[in-house]
Amino acid sequence: MQTQMLVDEAVEALSSQINDTAIIACSGGIDSTVAAVLAHKAVGSMLQCDYVDTGLMRKGETEEVSRMFADMGIELQGVDASERFFSNLSGVIDPEHKRMVIGEQFIRVFEEEQGRCGAKFLVQGTIAPDWIESGGGERDVIKSHHNVGGLPEDVDLTIVEPLREFYKDEVRSMARELGIKSSERQPFPGPGLAVRVLGEVTPDRVESCREACHIVETSIREAASQGLCDLPWQYFAALLPVRSVGVHGDVRVHGETIVVRAVTSLDGMSARYSPLPHDLLAKISTEITNSLKGHVNRVVYDVTHKPPGTIEWE
Repeated sequence: MQTQMLVDEAVEALSSQINDTAIIACSGGIDSTVAAVLAHKAVGSMLQCDYVDTGLMRKGETEEVSRMFADMGIELQGVDASERFFSNLSGVIDPEHKRMVIGEQFIRVFEEEQGRCGAKFLVQGTIAPDWIESGGGERDVIKSHHNVGGLPEDVDLTIVEPLREFYKDEVRSMARELGIKSSERQPFPGPGLAVRVLGEVTPDRVESCREACHIVETSIREAASQGLCDLPWQYFAALLPVRSVGVHGDVRVHGETIVVRAVTSLDGMSARYSPLPHDLLAKISTEITNSLKGHVNRVVYDVTHKPPGTIEWE
């Protein structure tokens, strides 16, 4: 009953805030999806839902998101902006700079869409941890989220954030109330794989990270379904710009390193690493090094809690 009340209040607030065409970026993540469904309930056809393919998404993500929105009866406009994002990220290594670049490019894409549909409002799935970690409320900046600290100052759209005061567990409850299939979907960062590719973001390095993430996700889900481990709250791979000497067959290779990360958490504000079985980690390591032969020759497991670490590596 309380969750239904929160949903009703959010829809009512959006109805009063939005009086003209609005656009929203729908990544398929729980936050943007809940925001999109709420806004669609509030303003209907005045909302344009855009899926921006940055080239930084997980394996099969684009097709999965398209199916999910089609099943909900919400039209989704696809925007292929991958070349734009890779071009602007070329040579960028600093994590904060990456987030600023990505935040600005999202806005530039929306400005172009605004010119096509005449949008006056930009709906975002910003939640409380986003602005807290971005330094909101006189806090130290942990990392600028692309939808908060990464936004340029010259945004020519009125920003509407229906989930701004909610935490991840509350957003999940709203998703269940709304019947959203992805209510249990693990978190995925707005900047996508760009913050899981440490160092320069190139198409080849992103592809390595994408394949490693796919292996980690499918292997852990399969193990959990067989009762071999608990399903972590979030689990993924990150590509480190750390090269080491290895051997594939009889050939010397100088490949990069994949780090596997799996944590348990309630709302993402703190987390503990998940003690995955060694046999599972060995299986993941073998599959990653075989699949990415010549590119990756070492796999490590992150056993750091949050704090002192963050869940993502950047």
